[in-house]
Amino acid sequence: MARIAGIDLAPHKRIDVALTYIYGIGRKNVGGLLERVQIPGQLRVKELSEAQLSAINNLITKDLRVEGELRREVEGNMKRCIEIGSYRGQRHRRNLPARGQRTRTNARTRRGMRKTVGSAKPGIVAGAAAAKPEVKK
Repeated sequence: MARIAGIDLAPHKRIDVALTYIYGIGRKNVGGLLERVQIPGQLRVKELSEAQLSAINNLITKDLRVEGELRREVEGNMKRCIEIGSYRGQRHRRNLPARGQRTRTNARTRRGMRKTVGSAKPGIVAGAAAAKPEVKK
């Protein structure tokens, strides 16, 4: 199993698809990356030689921010926005969408599961308590 940037790539996948399993590498920049190391994207990971794998690994570690480094950078950007008190920082602090999306409906991924807020009619609650038979010990 090939290991690039700390991620094990599935041997049966095409290299252009397998590289997208690395955080920070998407479909858009895989093509240019493989072009620079002169490897066709149709090859399977198991068909790559050690030299080709090391060339890809060297290029990724040298030129791109991926995995932990990129995650730390993104988290640092969010913390900076929160600290300076910007609008985006306030939205991040409240776990709301930061880029202008509507929140009256939708935004379920960002806001989490619904918290139902409501109250029953007073007569219904009192009636249910009165109808409950007492248990004697």
